[in-house]
Amino acid sequence: MSAPNIETIVSLAKRRGFVFPASEIYGGLGSSWDYGSLGVELANNIKQSWWRWLVHERDDIEGLDSSIIQNRLVWKYSGHETTFSDPLVDCRTCKGRFRLDKLQDVQCPKHPSLHPGEDKECDLTEAREFNLMFRTTVGAVSTDEDENALAYLRPETAQGIFINFANVLNTSRRKLPFGIAQIGKAFRNEVTPGNFIFRTREFEQMEMEYFCRPEDAPRILQEFIDAFQEWFYTLGISAANLKLYEQTPEELAHYAERTVDILYRFFPERDDEEKQFDELMGIANRKDFDLKAHSKKPEDAEGKRINSDSTEDLSYFDEATKQRFYPYVIEPAVGVNRTLLAILMDAYTEKINDKSETRVILKLKPELAPIKVAVLPLAKNKPEIVAMAKDLKKQLLPAMRTVYDDTGGIGKLYARQDEIGTPFCVTVDHESLEDNAVTVRDRDTWEQERVNISELKEYLQKHLG
Repeated sequence: MSAPNIETIVSLAKRRGFVFPASEIYGGLGSSWDYGSLGVELANNIKQSWWRWLVHERDDIEGLDSSIIQNRLVWKYSGHETTFSDPLVDCRTCKGRFRLDKLQDVQCPKHPSLHPGEDKECDLTEAREFNLMFRTTVGAVSTDEDENALAYLRPETAQGIFINFANVLNTSRRKLPFGIAQIGKAFRNEVTPGNFIFRTREFEQMEMEYFCRPEDAPRILQEFIDAFQEWFYTLGISAANLKLYEQTPEELAHYAERTVDILYRFFPERDDEEKQFDELMGIANRKDFDLKAHSKKPEDAEGKRINSDSTEDLSYFDEATKQRFYPYVIEPAVGVNRTLLAILMDAYTEKINDKSETRVILKLKPELAPIKVAVLPLAKNKPEIVAMAKDLKKQLLPAMRTVYDDTGGIGKLYARQDEIGTPFCVTVDHESLEDNAVTVRDRDTWEQERVNISELKEYLQKHLG
């Protein structure tokens, strides 16, 4: 099974330290979330999995970490200043503000059982475009009115890759095809954020731009579509909860030739199965729009330079064919936040114990689990048992993330570790002092096995993979 709804995960996340509402002691700030001790570990494990799989295990992708605040001209020539917007409507009655294309996803503030516009009292304005970029100013004496000081927090990580194309190409001595990968924060002033960490104004992206010859782009796009589905499976996400969505010509971004979204069943409680799914990631063929947009040489139909400010030409010279051209770009872009939410929802299971009590088990893949092993003393009032347990924890570190816990009875300790996804619990008991062995309990099966301490690390490493 998986979580019946996002609210189940919201409750678990706060109770066990995965995600907290940001600024909660001051009433919070809508759509802002803080990742607790377990949440930050899970997020880091997801990012490490993506980076290892996409960068370290391939020989055609380089890494990058570009600045969050770029020159304003980056966003002028990428088109974000004029086109990066959502249709916004206001309700004159309740004073609510909504995205016109997402009215079915939010509740009317005055009548929560209805969507904005459904109530006869609703009085919606005409739609207007609202730019999603966060504005800021740069400089010690800059003001909001100073256009020369205007800058933006980046709404995506992709542009930092495009403007560094020549730098990476020249320093790495790469030849097409190759990619540049980046993990980093992005910021979008969403009109209607919501559904926990599904749609937020501050989020983290795992994004890669793969540069190739135009004729190879369709094949490479499909290869990445297939590969990313397989990657999600390795994270423990069920194939039954994933589906592909081909964007229609009307939905495609102006620069895209083809875009395929991988959807996840974020809303299983909805009656309409089609509405149960929403975007987990997108994979797009952006053609040669981006490198041309940031290059100094391309001209429009009237012979004028498209970009009059760039100092670099981002074309590629093929030594074999002696041709110069602008590479096409295949872009797989996935959010850390949404991936984490999907993993938590898919890992959520419930099991009945021998007392007919319902227990929550978070069946996370071992490599993603925030804690790999919990060492538990059966009797915390026995100094010898406590000392052995604490020493055992030290022996397992740093080979695997291990914690020591004596803050409850053994049954409650097991339940706590099950609920946060710890694959194994190791219990030190009275017999351990005699036979130098411990009890290893499996999270998923609740089966227990007696293992000699001298063999424990090897045993756990084998089962953790």
